[in-house]
Amino acid sequence: MAFVLKTTTFPEGGNIPKKYTCDGVDLSPALSWSDAPAKTQSFALIADDPDAPAGTWTHWIIWNIPAKTAALPEGVPKVENVGDGSRQGKNDFKRIGYGGPCPPPGKPHRYFFKLYALDANLDVKAGVRRDDLERAIEGHVLSQAELMGKYGR
Repeated sequence: MAFVLKTTTFPEGGNIPKKYTCDGVDLSPALSWSDAPAKTQSFALIADDPDAPAGTWTHWIIWNIPAKTAALPEGVPKVENVGDGSRQGKNDFKRIGYGGPCPPPGKPHRYFFKLYALDANLDVKAGVRRDDLERAIEGHVLSQAELMGKYGR
C-alpha cells in the first residue's frame, strides 16, 4: 500500500472551505494518513502555497509528530509545543502554527499539505522557520504523502 494523506474537509484538488482560511476562523483542517513505512519514527508536515506572488508561501510547519499518530485533529493549537511531543514553527505570516489560505484577489491558489515519514525524531527547537526544518529532515525521509486544495477570493 502507498503512504496516503487525506482530509474529510475538502476533496483532493477541491476548494478549501472558508472556515480554514484567513476569511474564516483560520483553523487547521483535520488530516489523517495511512500506510506509513514500518521504520517511521516521526512525521513532519509542511503546508504551502506555491502560487503566492512573492514565491512559495509557508502556511504551516509541524514536526516530531509521534509515529503512532495517524491523524491531526481540526484546529491544532497555535503553540510551539503540542501536548503529544509535536513541535510547531513559524509560518510566513511570522506566527506559530497554522495560518490558513489568504491569497490576493484573483485566480485561486493551490495549497499543498506534504507529510513526511521520517526515520528519526528531529532535534529542532520549536519556533524555527521552514528552512531549518527542511535542513533537519534531509536524509531522514522514508516516504512522502501529499494533498492539495484550492482557495481563491
